[in-house]
Amino acid sequence: MKKSGRYNTSSMLEDQDEPGSRGRVLKNLPGITTKKGIDTVETREYLRVTDQLLQHFDRKHCFTAEDVCFMHHAWLGSIYKWAGHYRQVFISKGGFSFAAPAFIPQQMDAFEKDILLCYTPCTFSEREAVITALAIVHTELLMIHPFRDGNGRLARLLAVLMGFQAGLPFLDFSILRGAKRRSYFAAVAAGLDRDYAPMINIFSDVVYRSEK
Repeated sequence: MKKSGRYNTSSMLEDQDEPGSRGRVLKNLPGITTKKGIDTVETREYLRVTDQLLQHFDRKHCFTAEDVCFMHHAWLGSIYKWAGHYRQVFISKGGFSFAAPAFIPQQMDAFEKDILLCYTPCTFSEREAVITALAIVHTELLMIHPFRDGNGRLARLLAVLMGFQAGLPFLDFSILRGAKRRSYFAAVAAGLDRDYAPMINIFSDVVYRSEK
């Protein structure tokens, strides 16, 4: 799998809709026009790349910002032209605005040096330390939201790979549906104040459910 360029700033039409999709699907390489169709392809590719990445990264690997771009491109590269490249558009969700595009390269460099270098490889002997590492990495990556789409799923994929380094089973994130999903978004927002306790609680539940 080829690594994608981290700092590509060319126009990638990343905010255009696929013609015929009535504004429900982003412009994509296969020309898919339905939400169900694009969801099916993205999920299929996600499962494929998860198996590949579990073989690609070993238990001693220290993840980098380049790896994050590589993972995003490996997953969505056959679907979107901008896969693996930092976004060039502003994104907000639920009244919360993520990092401005111009600052993403700098923030991802800091994420690598201050977060990934500290918490990966995720080989801590204490279970609490593992859960804390998962929660902090997850929160910090989501606050940057480096890509046009797929940030949440990519952050969960990185958590799966870190869990593998820690000897955990495949992490089960199904608890994040429904009411728990609101708590999840609140936990991400709490990260603005470096309050990781809410996300640590969520990952404690995720790990507990995964080990059952």
